[in-house]
Amino acid sequence: MILNNIEQIRDSYLGTLQQNTGRSRNEAETDSDGKTFGDYLTDVKAADDVRFSKHATRRLDSREISLSDDQRMRLNQATDKARDKGLKESLVMVDNMAFIVNIKNNTVVTAVNDTERSVFTNIDGAIIG
Repeated sequence: MILNNIEQIRDSYLGTLQQNTGRSRNEAETDSDGKTFGDYLTDVKAADDVRFSKHATRRLDSREISLSDDQRMRLNQATDKARDKGLKESLVMVDNMAFIVNIKNNTVVTAVNDTERSVFTNIDGAIIG
């Protein structure tokens, strides 16, 4: 079962605890699968990492762009900053790479590694990560 948000995880976790043990969340540390509420939150955080659209994936492949774990982490952090600022479509710069990110959908829509002669339109902000 894929849970998409914190409320679904909380409800699933608390419901599982009460169904299987008859105890409230304050009386039990883990559910029937041995997972704590914190484990569920960690799973959601991993699912919250920025995704790449089909178009962006093709651009990454055709332009031979690969992201290190550090660069991916910085891309996620910059996307979070853009969300905190209320941006909708943002240019995120990570090293010599540029990503257009749809903040609401948490999705990279295109990627560029030659930013010297690039023009970016229809963005409402830029974050350097």
